[in-house]
Amino acid sequence: MSKSAKASLIDGKAIALSVRATIKEQVTKLIDQHGITPGLAVVLVGEDPASRVYVRNKEIATKKAGMTGFAHKLPENTSEADLLKLIEQLNTDPAVHGILVQLPLPKHINSTTIIEAITPAKDVDGLHPINAGYLMAGQKGHVPCTPKGSIVLAKSVAPDLTGMEAVIVGRSVLVGKPVAQLLLNENCTVTIAHSRTKNLADVVRRADLLIAAVGRPEMVRGDWIKKGAIVIDVGINRIADPQNEGKHRLVGDVAFAEALQVASAITPVPGGVGPMTIAMLLSNTYDAARALVK
Repeated sequence: MSKSAKASLIDGKAIALSVRATIKEQVTKLIDQHGITPGLAVVLVGEDPASRVYVRNKEIATKKAGMTGFAHKLPENTSEADLLKLIEQLNTDPAVHGILVQLPLPKHINSTTIIEAITPAKDVDGLHPINAGYLMAGQKGHVPCTPKGSIVLAKSVAPDLTGMEAVIVGRSVLVGKPVAQLLLNENCTVTIAHSRTKNLADVVRRADLLIAAVGRPEMVRGDWIKKGAIVIDVGINRIADPQNEGKHRLVGDVAFAEALQVASAITPVPGGVGPMTIAMLLSNTYDAARALVK
């Protein structure tokens, strides 16, 4: 890449739309040939504005894919016991193939307890310890949506990731750890770095493929990035917009303008990884329904 060249943008919106179109075709065949309509139950507890938007977007996407959506919107003061009762009902409902409990939950509810109560076969968020174990063991199970989508985006640029040095900044169970396992499955050499990694910038500079998922706005600077690297920015951070007083804007974990001058390809924020998360949720729900076909 010449000195004046800029990285190509990885269009998560376009790729997600393509994935969703394929899923819609698969759903139509599943209904026509086997009489099974995939059903996704989304549970929201409380009035968190961002969560309400996410849930609404999932409801719309589910309907567009030809699936049945079951929305359960519960008040903030819902007890853990009552939420567990609902989960048990959804576990045994044959019309529901996927269950997603929107996080974060209110502080009086233990998220781990709720996630572990979901039947692994219906855990389309891929967060149940059984599914995490399947991923680690290389067996078939539901993979967390954001990591799964991140790999699809990386492979849209480099279909074969074999031999690449991949660096992940962030070690969460939601993104960092599962995406590391997925990259190992793609035959990458994988390093998991984090905020306490010594000489973090030097570690990042080794990456042919960088996954930034640390949750700190624009923490990864342009001079941390290897020339020609592929950058997948998972971060979504709201910061004050200096050009519009009182307004906010969304930025990733990577200093986008700087990285654009160095990387070969990069996901924008917004419009990169975000749309893929919902597309992968639909994919997991279809897989859960398809698994019922004998």
